Amino acid sequence: MANPHGFIVELLIWALPTVFAIVAHEVMHGVAARFLGDDTAARAGRLTLNPLSHIDPFGTVILPALLLFAHLPVFGYAKPVPVDFRRLRNPRGGMIAVAAAGPLTNFAVAAASALAARVFAAHLGGPYGRSIFFPLALMAQASVIINVSLAVFNLLPLPPLDGGRVLTGLLPLAAARRFARIERFGFLILLLLLYTNAVDAVINPIIFAITRALL
Repeated sequence: MANPHGFIVELLIWALPTVFAIVAHEVMHGVAARFLGDDTAARAGRLTLNPLSHIDPFGTVILPALLLFAHLPVFGYAKPVPVDFRRLRNPRGGMIAVAAAGPLTNFAVAAASALAARVFAAHLGGPYGRSIFFPLALMAQASVIINVSLAVFNLLPLPPLDGGRVLTGLLPLAAARRFARIERFGFLILLLLLYTNAVDAVINPIIFAITRALL
């Protein structure tokens, strides 16, 4: 590693926004489910922003660190919040709302982070101001990129991603049942698409456009 100190600083700037983005995404799935009639996540103690309740060692820590080290787009995942869609007052409509809650939360956090980045940047100036606000501005900018990337990635219409669940809820019942069967192969399909860069070709221009508009 050519500059270990620089990598550690970069890791610290990206680590907190990454963990918060992933945890907030999962928590809001559970919050939406509880509002719509299913308290499974609440009973499991998962409606908390405490990252220890949500961290998946590989998806929340190792994967984002490896991507950062490789200078690739940073994203990750946490342990999925348990949701029993059968307990929702309107199972199909509720499934759409619960699935959409995660990406919509990330878009909201991205917008708030963009505002924070501009506030911090406005206070940069002398050495004293720079020492306080410069790392915060970088962290806020990282939060925008992370949250937009996580939201757009999860909106891909492939089960078990959130976009796949939204599409399942929108399709006619017979088509939805056939489409839902893809979920057992969804992770393998996603890996194949990632390996061939097909996903990057689709989502990177969208991520870039949204991030540029916010920053």
